[in-house]
Amino acid sequence: MAIINDHYLKLAAGYLFPEISRRVSVFTEANPAIAKEIIRCGIGDVTEPLPAAVIAAMHTAVDELANRATFRGYGPATGYDFVREAIVQGDFRARGIAIAPDEIFVSDGSKPDASAFMEIMATGTPAQGGNRTVVCDPVYPVYVDNNVMQGNTGPAIAGGGYEGLIYLPGTPANGFVPEPPTEPVDMVYLCYPNNPTGAMITRPQLARWVEWALANDALICYDAAYEAYVRDPSLPRSIYEIPGADRCAVEFRSFSKSGGFTGVRAGYTVVPKAVEGRTHSGERVSLHRLWMRRWATCSNGISWPVQCAIAALYTPAGRAQVASLIDFYMENARILREACAAEGLQVWGGEHAPYVWVACPAGMGSWDAFDALLSKARLVVTPGAGFGRHGEGFFRISAFNSRENVIEAGKRLQALR
Repeated sequence: MAIINDHYLKLAAGYLFPEISRRVSVFTEANPAIAKEIIRCGIGDVTEPLPAAVIAAMHTAVDELANRATFRGYGPATGYDFVREAIVQGDFRARGIAIAPDEIFVSDGSKPDASAFMEIMATGTPAQGGNRTVVCDPVYPVYVDNNVMQGNTGPAIAGGGYEGLIYLPGTPANGFVPEPPTEPVDMVYLCYPNNPTGAMITRPQLARWVEWALANDALICYDAAYEAYVRDPSLPRSIYEIPGADRCAVEFRSFSKSGGFTGVRAGYTVVPKAVEGRTHSGERVSLHRLWMRRWATCSNGISWPVQCAIAALYTPAGRAQVASLIDFYMENARILREACAAEGLQVWGGEHAPYVWVACPAGMGSWDAFDALLSKARLVVTPGAGFGRHGEGFFRISAFNSRENVIEAGKRLQALR
Protein backbone atom coordinates (compact mmCIF):
# COMPACT_ATOMS: atom_id res chain seq x y z
CA MET A 1 0.00 0.00 0.00
CA ALA A 2 1.23 3.52 -0.82
CA ILE A 3 2.49 5.52 2.17
CA ILE A 4 1.01 8.99 2.61
CA ASN A 5 2.61 12.22 3.75
CA ASP A 6 1.32 12.04 7.30
CA HIS A 7 2.13 15.72 7.94
CA TYR A 8 -1.23 16.41 6.26
CA LEU A 9 -2.87 14.71 9.21
CA LYS A 10 -1.52 17.41 11.53
CA LEU A 11 -3.71 20.06 9.90
CA ALA A 12 -6.00 21.20 12.68
CA ALA A 13 -9.18 21.41 10.60
CA GLY A 14 -10.49 21.84 7.09
CA TYR A 15 -9.11 24.79 5.16
CA LEU A 16 -10.96 27.96 6.15
CA PHE A 17 -12.90 28.63 2.95
CA PRO A 18 -14.17 25.07 2.42
CA GLU A 19 -15.42 25.17 6.01
CA ILE A 20 -17.28 28.41 5.26
CA SER A 21 -18.80 26.77 2.17
CA ARG A 22 -19.84 23.76 4.22
CA ARG A 23 -21.64 25.91 6.81
CA VAL A 24 -23.37 27.93 4.11
CA SER A 25 -24.48 24.70 2.40
CA VAL A 26 -25.93 23.38 5.65
CA PHE A 27 -27.83 26.65 6.13
CA THR A 28 -29.19 26.77 2.58
CA GLU A 29 -30.31 23.13 2.68
CA ALA A 30 -32.22 23.88 5.87
CA ASN A 31 -33.62 27.16 4.52
CA PRO A 32 -34.12 26.73 0.75
CA ALA A 33 -36.71 29.48 0.54
CA ILE A 34 -34.18 32.20 1.43
CA ALA A 35 -31.07 30.68 -0.17
CA LYS A 36 -31.18 33.16 -3.05
CA GLU A 37 -31.09 36.07 -0.59
CA ILE A 38 -27.58 35.19 0.62
CA ILE A 39 -24.89 37.79 -0.12
CA ARG A 40 -21.39 36.34 -0.10
CA CYS A 41 -18.77 38.72 1.25
CA GLY A 42 -16.46 35.98 2.50
CA ILE A 43 -13.98 34.68 -0.05
CA GLY A 44 -12.08 37.35 -1.95
CA ASP A 45 -13.33 36.47 -5.44
CA VAL A 46 -13.86 39.22 -8.00
CA THR A 47 -17.23 39.78 -9.64
CA GLU A 48 -16.69 42.25 -12.51
CA PRO A 49 -15.88 41.24 -16.12
CA LEU A 50 -12.31 41.11 -17.37
CA PRO A 51 -10.89 44.34 -18.82
CA ALA A 52 -11.72 44.84 -22.49
CA ALA A 53 -8.02 44.93 -23.44
CA VAL A 54 -7.59 41.49 -21.88
CA ILE A 55 -10.58 40.02 -23.70
CA ALA A 56 -9.30 41.35 -27.03
CA ALA A 57 -5.81 39.96 -26.43
CA MET A 58 -7.14 36.54 -25.47
CA HIS A 59 -9.38 36.37 -28.55
CA THR A 60 -6.42 37.22 -30.77
CA ALA A 61 -4.25 34.62 -29.03
CA VAL A 62 -6.89 31.92 -29.46
CA ASP A 63 -7.17 32.79 -33.16
CA GLU A 64 -3.39 32.44 -33.45
CA LEU A 65 -3.63 28.95 -31.99
CA ALA A 66 -6.15 28.09 -34.70
CA ASN A 67 -3.66 28.83 -37.47
CA ARG A 68 -0.65 26.60 -38.23
CA ALA A 69 1.49 29.63 -39.15
CA THR A 70 0.93 31.32 -35.78
CA PHE A 71 0.37 28.26 -33.59
CA ARG A 72 2.29 28.08 -30.29
CA GLY A 73 3.18 24.93 -28.37
CA TYR A 74 5.30 24.74 -25.26
CA GLY A 75 6.55 28.13 -24.17
CA PRO A 76 9.36 29.07 -21.78
CA ALA A 77 8.67 27.62 -18.32
CA THR A 78 9.23 30.99 -16.68
CA GLY A 79 7.26 33.10 -19.17
CA TYR A 80 7.77 34.65 -22.59
CA ASP A 81 10.34 37.44 -22.75
CA PHE A 82 7.82 40.03 -23.93
CA VAL A 83 5.60 39.30 -20.92
CA ARG A 84 8.45 39.49 -18.40
CA GLU A 85 9.68 42.70 -20.01
CA ALA A 86 6.20 44.26 -19.77
CA ILE A 87 6.02 43.31 -16.08
CA VAL A 88 9.44 44.73 -15.32
CA GLN A 89 8.74 47.97 -17.14
CA GLY A 90 5.28 48.49 -15.70
CA ASP A 91 5.78 47.36 -12.11
CA PHE A 92 9.41 48.11 -11.39
CA ARG A 93 11.40 50.30 -13.80
CA ALA A 94 8.57 52.84 -13.88
CA ARG A 95 9.12 53.19 -10.12
CA GLY A 96 12.90 53.30 -10.31
CA ILE A 97 13.42 49.67 -9.23
CA ALA A 98 16.18 47.69 -10.94
CA ILE A 99 14.58 44.27 -11.37
CA ALA A 100 15.70 42.28 -14.44
CA PRO A 101 13.27 40.37 -16.70
CA ASP A 102 14.96 37.04 -15.93
CA GLU A 103 14.23 37.61 -12.23
CA ILE A 104 10.49 37.38 -13.05
CA PHE A 105 8.86 33.93 -12.98
CA VAL A 106 5.38 33.96 -14.54
CA SER A 107 2.97 31.47 -12.99
CA ASP A 108 -0.67 30.55 -12.45
CA GLY A 109 -0.94 32.64 -9.28
CA SER A 110 0.74 33.81 -6.09
CA LYS A 111 -1.03 31.24 -3.90
CA PRO A 112 0.55 28.24 -5.66
CA ASP A 113 3.85 30.14 -5.84
CA ALA A 114 3.94 30.76 -2.10
CA SER A 115 3.37 27.04 -1.60
CA ALA A 116 5.77 25.84 -4.30
CA PHE A 117 8.58 28.07 -3.04
CA MET A 118 8.87 25.82 0.00
CA GLU A 119 10.06 23.05 -2.32
CA ILE A 120 13.50 24.71 -2.56
CA MET A 121 13.76 25.35 1.19
CA ALA A 122 14.86 22.91 3.88
CA THR A 123 12.13 20.73 5.33
CA GLY A 124 11.66 19.74 8.94
CA THR A 125 11.18 21.57 12.20
CA PRO A 126 13.95 23.84 13.49
CA ALA A 127 15.07 21.02 15.79
CA GLN A 128 15.38 18.79 12.72
CA GLY A 129 17.45 21.30 10.76
CA GLY A 130 14.56 23.17 9.16
CA ASN A 131 14.04 26.91 9.07
CA ARG A 132 13.00 28.99 12.04
CA THR A 133 9.98 30.58 10.42
CA VAL A 134 7.97 33.65 11.44
CA VAL A 135 4.40 34.45 10.47
CA CYS A 136 2.27 37.37 11.53
CA ASP A 137 -0.96 36.54 13.36
CA PRO A 138 -3.64 36.91 11.98
CA VAL A 139 -2.20 35.43 8.80
CA TYR A 140 -3.23 34.20 5.36
CA PRO A 141 -3.72 30.47 6.09
CA VAL A 142 -1.71 29.23 3.10
CA TYR A 143 1.63 30.25 4.65
CA VAL A 144 0.99 28.21 7.78
CA ASP A 145 -0.77 25.22 6.25
CA ASN A 146 1.90 24.73 3.60
CA ASN A 147 4.61 24.63 6.27
CA VAL A 148 2.56 22.05 8.11
CA MET A 149 2.22 19.93 4.95
CA GLN A 150 5.97 20.14 4.33
CA GLY A 151 6.73 18.85 7.82
CA ASN A 152 8.15 22.14 9.06
CA THR A 153 6.03 22.32 12.20
CA GLY A 154 5.11 20.27 15.20
CA PRO A 155 1.52 19.42 16.13
CA ALA A 156 -1.35 21.88 16.41
CA ILE A 157 -1.57 23.97 19.57
CA ALA A 158 -4.84 24.19 21.48
CA GLY A 159 -6.50 27.50 20.64
CA GLY A 160 -4.72 27.93 17.32
CA GLY A 161 -1.27 27.67 15.78
CA TYR A 162 1.42 25.03 15.48
CA GLU A 163 4.52 24.17 17.43
CA GLY A 164 7.70 25.14 15.63
CA LEU A 165 6.40 28.38 14.08
CA ILE A 166 7.04 31.80 15.59
CA TYR A 167 3.97 34.03 15.68
CA LEU A 168 4.09 37.82 15.82
CA PRO A 169 0.79 39.29 17.04
CA GLY A 170 -0.89 41.84 14.82
CA THR A 171 -3.27 43.88 16.96
CA PRO A 172 -5.11 47.19 16.91
CA ALA A 173 -2.34 48.55 19.17
CA ASN A 174 0.35 48.07 16.51
CA GLY A 175 -1.94 48.71 13.54
CA PHE A 176 -1.61 45.02 12.57
CA VAL A 177 2.03 45.65 11.59
CA PRO A 178 4.31 43.77 14.03
CA GLU A 179 7.89 44.80 14.62
CA PRO A 180 10.69 42.39 13.61
CA PRO A 181 11.43 39.63 16.13
CA THR A 182 14.22 39.94 18.66
CA GLU A 183 15.15 36.25 18.42
CA PRO A 184 17.17 34.88 15.48
CA VAL A 185 15.06 33.39 12.68
CA ASP A 186 15.63 32.26 9.09
CA MET A 187 12.42 33.10 7.20
CA VAL A 188 9.49 35.46 7.63
CA TYR A 189 6.23 35.92 5.72
CA LEU A 190 4.94 39.47 5.30
CA CYS A 191 1.76 40.42 3.42
CA TYR A 192 0.95 44.09 2.69
CA PRO A 193 -1.59 45.40 1.95
CA ASN A 194 -2.52 42.77 4.46
CA ASN A 195 -4.87 39.89 4.00
CA PRO A 196 -6.98 39.59 6.17
CA THR A 197 -6.80 42.86 8.13
CA GLY A 198 -6.52 45.32 5.26
CA ALA A 199 -3.69 47.08 7.13
CA MET A 200 -0.84 48.71 5.23
CA ILE A 201 2.83 48.96 6.17
CA THR A 202 4.64 52.30 5.93
CA ARG A 203 7.96 52.80 4.22
CA PRO A 204 9.87 53.28 7.52
CA GLN A 205 8.26 50.14 8.95
CA LEU A 206 9.18 48.08 5.89
CA ALA A 207 12.71 49.53 5.96
CA ARG A 208 13.10 48.26 9.53
CA TRP A 209 12.16 44.78 8.35
CA VAL A 210 14.68 44.89 5.50
CA GLU A 211 17.42 46.20 7.81
CA TRP A 212 16.59 43.44 10.28
CA ALA A 213 16.70 40.75 7.57
CA LEU A 214 20.07 41.95 6.27
CA ALA A 215 21.49 42.13 9.78
CA ASN A 216 20.23 38.64 10.67
CA ASP A 217 20.83 36.95 7.30
CA ALA A 218 17.10 36.14 7.08
CA LEU A 219 14.80 35.74 4.08
CA ILE A 220 11.59 37.76 3.69
CA CYS A 221 8.79 36.18 1.64
CA TYR A 222 6.81 39.29 0.73
CA ASP A 223 3.25 38.82 -0.52
CA ALA A 224 2.24 41.92 -2.50
CA ALA A 225 -0.86 40.43 -4.11
CA TYR A 226 -2.91 43.55 -3.30
CA GLU A 227 -0.35 46.24 -4.14
CA ALA A 228 -2.62 47.71 -6.83
CA TYR A 229 -5.02 48.82 -4.08
CA VAL A 230 -2.53 51.13 -2.34
CA ARG A 231 -3.96 54.62 -2.69
CA ASP A 232 -1.25 56.68 -0.96
CA PRO A 233 1.82 57.14 -3.21
CA SER A 234 4.05 57.50 -0.15
CA LEU A 235 3.35 53.87 0.80
CA PRO A 236 5.50 51.08 -0.70
CA ARG A 237 3.95 48.89 -3.39
CA SER A 238 6.98 46.60 -3.61
CA ILE A 239 9.55 45.58 -1.01
CA TYR A 240 12.22 46.39 -3.61
CA GLU A 241 11.51 50.08 -3.11
CA ILE A 242 13.60 49.62 0.05
CA PRO A 243 17.37 49.61 -0.58
CA GLY A 244 18.92 46.21 0.09
CA ALA A 245 15.68 44.24 -0.29
CA ASP A 246 17.02 42.64 -3.47
CA ARG A 247 19.53 40.81 -1.24
CA CYS A 248 17.06 39.45 1.32
CA ALA A 249 13.56 39.18 -0.18
CA VAL A 250 11.45 37.37 -2.74
CA GLU A 251 8.12 38.89 -3.75
CA PHE A 252 4.87 37.20 -4.76
CA ARG A 253 2.51 39.06 -7.12
CA SER A 254 -0.96 38.25 -8.44
CA PHE A 255 -3.17 39.39 -11.29
CA SER A 256 -6.25 37.89 -9.61
CA LYS A 257 -7.46 41.01 -7.84
CA SER A 258 -5.93 43.71 -10.07
CA GLY A 259 -6.84 42.33 -13.49
CA GLY A 260 -9.74 40.20 -12.29
CA PHE A 261 -7.88 36.98 -13.11
CA THR A 262 -9.29 34.74 -10.38
CA GLY A 263 -10.81 32.53 -13.07
CA VAL A 264 -7.95 33.03 -15.55
CA ARG A 265 -5.10 32.24 -13.12
CA ALA A 266 -1.90 34.24 -13.45
CA GLY A 267 0.71 35.79 -11.21
CA TYR A 268 4.46 35.96 -10.86
CA THR A 269 7.28 35.70 -8.35
CA VAL A 270 10.33 37.95 -8.21
CA VAL A 271 13.53 36.17 -7.16
CA PRO A 272 16.53 38.51 -7.46
CA LYS A 273 19.87 36.89 -8.30
CA ALA A 274 21.47 38.37 -5.19
CA VAL A 275 19.17 36.52 -2.75
CA GLU A 276 20.85 33.52 -1.19
CA GLY A 277 20.13 30.61 1.10
CA ARG A 278 22.59 28.20 2.65
CA THR A 279 23.12 24.48 2.86
CA HIS A 280 23.31 22.66 6.18
CA SER A 281 27.09 22.69 5.75
CA GLY A 282 27.09 26.47 5.45
CA GLU A 283 27.58 26.90 1.68
CA ARG A 284 25.74 29.91 0.26
CA VAL A 285 23.49 29.14 -2.72
CA SER A 286 21.55 31.36 -5.14
CA LEU A 287 17.80 30.98 -4.61
CA HIS A 288 17.32 32.27 -8.14
CA ARG A 289 19.26 29.28 -9.49
CA LEU A 290 17.25 26.81 -7.42
CA TRP A 291 13.91 28.40 -8.32
CA MET A 292 14.88 28.35 -12.00
CA ARG A 293 15.76 24.66 -11.69
CA ARG A 294 12.47 23.94 -9.99
CA TRP A 295 10.51 25.66 -12.77
CA ALA A 296 12.44 23.90 -15.54
CA THR A 297 11.64 20.57 -13.89
CA CYS A 298 8.06 21.05 -12.72
CA SER A 299 6.42 23.45 -15.17
CA ASN A 300 5.76 23.96 -18.86
CA GLY A 301 4.60 27.51 -18.20
CA ILE A 302 1.14 28.97 -18.48
CA SER A 303 -0.91 29.15 -21.66
CA TRP A 304 -0.29 31.45 -24.60
CA PRO A 305 -3.70 33.22 -24.32
CA VAL A 306 -3.13 33.93 -20.62
CA GLN A 307 0.34 35.33 -21.20
CA CYS A 308 -1.04 37.58 -23.94
CA ALA A 309 -3.70 38.67 -21.46
CA ILE A 310 -1.02 39.59 -18.92
CA ALA A 311 0.82 41.71 -21.47
CA ALA A 312 -2.45 43.48 -22.31
CA LEU A 313 -2.77 44.64 -18.70
CA TYR A 314 0.35 46.78 -19.21
CA THR A 315 -0.86 48.57 -22.33
CA PRO A 316 -2.24 52.10 -21.87
CA ALA A 317 -5.79 50.82 -22.33
CA GLY A 318 -5.21 47.89 -19.99
CA ARG A 319 -3.76 50.07 -17.25
CA ALA A 320 -6.69 52.47 -17.45
CA GLN A 321 -9.19 49.61 -17.28
CA VAL A 322 -7.41 48.04 -14.29
CA ALA A 323 -7.47 51.41 -12.51
CA SER A 324 -11.22 51.57 -13.10
CA LEU A 325 -11.68 48.10 -11.60
CA ILE A 326 -9.63 49.04 -8.55
CA ASP A 327 -11.66 52.22 -8.09
CA PHE A 328 -14.87 50.21 -8.25
CA TYR A 329 -13.84 47.73 -5.57
CA MET A 330 -12.34 50.42 -3.35
CA GLU A 331 -15.61 52.33 -3.46
CA ASN A 332 -17.27 49.11 -2.31
CA ALA A 333 -14.75 48.94 0.53
CA ARG A 334 -15.55 52.52 1.53
CA ILE A 335 -19.27 51.77 1.64
CA LEU A 336 -18.72 48.69 3.82
CA ARG A 337 -16.27 50.43 6.11
CA GLU A 338 -18.62 53.36 6.69
CA ALA A 339 -21.60 51.04 7.17
CA CYS A 340 -19.73 49.19 9.92
CA ALA A 341 -18.71 52.43 11.61
CA ALA A 342 -22.29 53.70 11.44
CA GLU A 343 -23.39 50.59 13.35
CA GLY A 344 -20.88 51.35 16.10
CA LEU A 345 -18.50 48.57 15.08
CA GLN A 346 -14.74 49.04 15.29
CA VAL A 347 -13.29 48.76 11.81
CA TRP A 348 -9.91 48.70 10.08
CA GLY A 349 -8.78 48.27 6.48
CA GLY A 350 -10.79 49.24 3.43
CA GLU A 351 -8.47 52.16 2.63
CA HIS A 352 -5.53 50.47 0.87
CA ALA A 353 -7.00 47.00 0.51
CA PRO A 354 -10.30 45.44 -0.63
CA TYR A 355 -10.94 43.98 2.82
CA VAL A 356 -12.63 45.46 5.88
CA TRP A 357 -11.58 44.02 9.25
CA VAL A 358 -14.25 44.33 11.92
CA ALA A 359 -14.20 43.72 15.67
CA CYS A 360 -17.01 41.49 16.87
CA PRO A 361 -19.44 43.00 19.38
CA ALA A 362 -18.35 42.44 22.97
CA GLY A 363 -18.71 38.84 24.09
CA MET A 364 -19.16 37.45 20.57
CA GLY A 365 -16.64 35.09 18.97
CA SER A 366 -15.77 35.27 15.30
CA TRP A 367 -17.63 32.08 14.32
CA ASP A 368 -20.57 33.31 16.44
CA ALA A 369 -20.58 36.50 14.37
CA PHE A 370 -20.39 34.42 11.19
CA ASP A 371 -23.37 32.31 12.24
CA ALA A 372 -25.37 35.34 13.39
CA LEU A 373 -24.85 37.23 10.14
CA LEU A 374 -25.66 34.14 8.09
CA SER A 375 -28.83 33.21 9.99
CA LYS A 376 -30.17 36.71 10.72
CA ALA A 377 -28.92 38.71 7.75
CA ARG A 378 -28.20 36.10 5.03
CA LEU A 379 -24.72 37.61 4.85
CA VAL A 380 -21.52 35.56 4.54
CA VAL A 381 -18.31 36.97 6.03
CA THR A 382 -15.00 35.36 6.99
CA PRO A 383 -14.46 34.61 10.70
CA GLY A 384 -11.17 35.96 12.00
CA ALA A 385 -10.41 32.77 13.93
CA GLY A 386 -9.67 31.12 10.60
CA PHE A 387 -6.66 33.42 10.23
CA GLY A 388 -5.04 32.54 13.55
CA ARG A 389 -5.23 32.93 17.30
CA HIS A 390 -5.14 36.75 17.11
CA GLY A 391 -7.88 36.76 14.47
CA GLU A 392 -10.38 35.63 17.09
CA GLY A 393 -12.80 38.40 17.95
CA PHE A 394 -12.82 39.82 14.41
CA PHE A 395 -14.32 39.07 11.02
CA ARG A 396 -13.37 40.06 7.48
CA ILE A 397 -15.71 41.50 4.86
CA SER A 398 -14.68 41.33 1.21
CA ALA A 399 -15.38 44.28 -1.07
CA PHE A 400 -15.47 42.04 -4.12
CA ASN A 401 -19.12 42.17 -5.08
CA SER A 402 -21.66 44.11 -7.08
CA ARG A 403 -22.48 47.63 -5.90
CA GLU A 404 -26.08 46.61 -5.27
CA ASN A 405 -25.01 43.73 -3.03
CA VAL A 406 -22.50 45.86 -1.14
CA ILE A 407 -25.08 48.52 -0.33
CA GLU A 408 -27.52 45.85 0.82
CA ALA A 409 -24.79 44.11 2.87
CA GLY A 410 -24.09 47.39 4.64
CA LYS A 411 -27.72 47.58 5.67
CA ARG A 412 -27.78 43.98 6.87
CA LEU A 413 -24.86 44.55 9.26
CA GLN A 414 -27.50 45.98 11.59
CA ALA A 415 -28.15 42.37 12.57
CA LEU A 416 -25.09 42.52 14.84
CA ARG A 417 -26.46 45.38 16.91
